[in-house]
Amino acid sequence: MSENNSLININFGDIDFKNLSKPANTLIKKITSAVGIFYEPTHIKRVAKAEAKAALIEAKSEIEISELHRRAAQRWVEEEAQRQKNMEDITAKALPNLNEDANPDEIEDDWIVNFFDKCRIVSNDEMQKLWSRILAGEANTPGTYSKRTVNFLVDLDKNEAQLFTKLCGFVWKIESLQPLIFEHQDEIYNSHGIRYESLNHLKNIGLIEFSVTGHVSIFRSIEVPKTFAASYYDRRLALGIPLNTNKRLAVGTVSLTHIGQELAPICGSQPVEGFWEYVKEQWKEYLPKVEAPG
Repeated sequence: MSENNSLININFGDIDFKNLSKPANTLIKKITSAVGIFYEPTHIKRVAKAEAKAALIEAKSEIEISELHRRAAQRWVEEEAQRQKNMEDITAKALPNLNEDANPDEIEDDWIVNFFDKCRIVSNDEMQKLWSRILAGEANTPGTYSKRTVNFLVDLDKNEAQLFTKLCGFVWKIESLQPLIFEHQDEIYNSHGIRYESLNHLKNIGLIEFSVTGHVSIFRSIEVPKTFAASYYDRRLALGIPLNTNKRLAVGTVSLTHIGQELAPICGSQPVEGFWEYVKEQWKEYLPKVEAPG
C-alpha cells in the first residue's frame, strides 16, 4: 500500500499532518505498525464499501445473495466506518498533548493493539478526550497506564467519568494523590455532587476506597515526616506534625485505587473554590505555629 494513503501525509479535522512534530509522526507510525494504516475520514466509507462489494461478488459465485446478506454487509460497512473514525478522532485529539521529549517508540505493540481494540467504540467527544489523554500520556512516558486501566475505561460511562472528575477537584498531593473527604455531609462536598451515594458508587466500580460503616465515616491517616508540604493544584501548604504525637496526618475517608491514581491526573478536574481554606481549617493543628511578638 502506498505511503501516500497513510495518515502521516493527509489532513483531517484541524490538524495538518504534513507539519507534525517528530513525536507525533513517530506515534502515528507506531500505531500504523501495530493496528494498520489510517485513512482520511472522507475515504473511509469508499474503501469499506469497495471491500464489501468485493466480498459480495466473491460470495455470489457460491450462494444467492439475499436481501438479508445485503443489509448485513451495509451494517458492517457503517459500523466499521464509525469505528475507524473514532480511532482517528482519538488519535487526533492526543497529538497536541504530546511532549517534545515523548518517546512513542517505547510503547509496547500489545498495549497499542489493546488500546485501539477498546477505544474504537467510543464516539462521545468528552470520553474521546479522556481516551486521548491516556494515549498521549503513554506516549510521553511509556508504562504510565496499565492495560487494566485501559480495559476499565470501556465500562466507564460519561456520568461516572464526570462524577470522578468532580471528586478529583478535592484531591491534594501528599507524596501521592489523596482525595480529602473529611465529612461527606458537608456542604462544600454536597454542592459539587459528592455524597455518600456517589462515593459508594465510585467505590463499587473500582475507582476509590471509601472507609465507612453504614453511614458512619471511618477516618484514615497516613504516615508523614515531621515537616512536609502538601499541594493543591499550584498552591503549596507547609505542614508539621505536633510534638509528642505520632507522625500521621488525618486525610479523611477516601483514597484512590491504583486505577484511580492513574486516571486522576488526566480527568480534567478543577480546584474547588473555598476548599483550600476548608482544608486549612481541618489541618489547623498541623500548621506552623506563629510566635506572638515579644
